[in-house]
Amino acid sequence: MITVWGRTNSPNVAKVLWTLDELELAYERIDAGGAFGLTGEPEYLAMNPNGRIPVCRDGEVVIWESNAIVRYLASRYGEGLLRHENAGRRSLDDRWMDWASLTFYQPVLALHRAAKMEAGAGRDEAITKARVSLGEPVSVLSKVLKDKKHIAGDAFGIGDIALAPHVHRLMNAAGLFEPGEAIAAYHRRIVGRVAFSRHAASIL
Repeated sequence: MITVWGRTNSPNVAKVLWTLDELELAYERIDAGGAFGLTGEPEYLAMNPNGRIPVCRDGEVVIWESNAIVRYLASRYGEGLLRHENAGRRSLDDRWMDWASLTFYQPVLALHRAAKMEAGAGRDEAITKARVSLGEPVSVLSKVLKDKKHIAGDAFGIGDIALAPHVHRLMNAAGLFEPGEAIAAYHRRIVGRVAFSRHAASIL
């Protein structure tokens, strides 16, 4: 049995649960992180010395870092489905996974946090700063998605699983940012997936 440690309102945990659902794999989830604690316990730190969520255990294999977990699951159980058989095509998914985490995630998170701030000059300044930082990555993403159904081409894959929760959060940022039709259309396609609605739609 596959076991996942993490809370369901975490985008990174959602990516893992979404992958498991797409692959129709049975799993057990244990609440961890945030109000649930557990991540500072010696047993947990033995699995992930960083004390972060999620962690996934598949038999004797223990993996941490959400993108690494998604890659592992797709490689072991989804070759030819979520994980393309061609190495060059796989690298494209891998590139967008890294881009989503290293370039796109932080400005989206900044806007998300700014939207939750109380009204005032501090909130306005934070929103403006987040909008500026989003400009370049949103422009890049819009150009790529203009003629594609999914981030790495016509087929849904793990690049989408890494990217889409952040796109979803951007689309739900209380109308503070208009990402354009290419990203909006991509978002509409993604939210139509049953596994997304189960695990990532609540990540607002």
